[in-house]
Amino acid sequence: MDDKTRLKEHLLEIIRDRDPFFASVGHFYVREYIYQKLQQWGTVERDRFQFNGRTHQNLVLKLPSRNPNNKPSILIGAHYDTVPNSSGADDNATGVAVLLELARILATDPCDYPLQLVAFDLEEFGLHGSRNYAQKLRQKKEPLYLAIALEMLGYFDTTPNSQQYPPGLKYFYPDRGDFIALLGSLRTIPDLISLHRNFLKNEISCQWLPVPFRGYILPDTRRSDHAPFWDAGYRGIMVTDTSNFRNPHYHQPSDRLETLNLDKLTAVLRGLVDWLRSL
Repeated sequence: MDDKTRLKEHLLEIIRDRDPFFASVGHFYVREYIYQKLQQWGTVERDRFQFNGRTHQNLVLKLPSRNPNNKPSILIGAHYDTVPNSSGADDNATGVAVLLELARILATDPCDYPLQLVAFDLEEFGLHGSRNYAQKLRQKKEPLYLAIALEMLGYFDTTPNSQQYPPGLKYFYPDRGDFIALLGSLRTIPDLISLHRNFLKNEISCQWLPVPFRGYILPDTRRSDHAPFWDAGYRGIMVTDTSNFRNPHYHQPSDRLETLNLDKLTAVLRGLVDWLRSL
């Protein structure tokens, strides 16, 4: 079975109403699907945290490096919750599907860095899952080489003027929404450049933007699970198709499988794998 087919199989299971409050059955189903798939490759930790008197869970799979070493982990995360009344195909079933395939590929053929693969809950309700996890790592003084958030990876549009931007950026970037964007703190510039090169090698257009001051001068760059890691002092990158700056189905019932470009999503997966193995 090829990568594209595997990604589609995951998407068919994940794309459904699954906000944690009004679609709790779908939310439970997807959480347990992720748990089952990750568990094939190692012990999965249920990282429990409280929000408004209820218990929620991040799911964490730790994969060892190829050879024993003292290198810090690379954390790769994607959120599995949605907003109400949206089945969340792009937001963020695409990120979770890629996360699951990274687990399969890198468990059987590890890279030189240990990995923490994390499915975050409650991103849509204030980044609570990733904030909880980042704070735990900081309290334990656990080092990370890098924290990466996979946030909407499958919507592409080659129409002129299909890509919008926060104020000021449109003068520096393309007007067609057919690329993957990389947003990182200033300390991640070497990683942004090397990741950019690996996406290009896998025939996926890519743009990158270094962001100072933890993104507060450009608040739209803080809208995913990398931001709590910035706040905790870690180096962080978001990999994204730019969300509502391109995708008209963002947070809508129309965010469905048929709106996705699975060929480009597969190229994103391969670019990530090649980059991780190059480190």
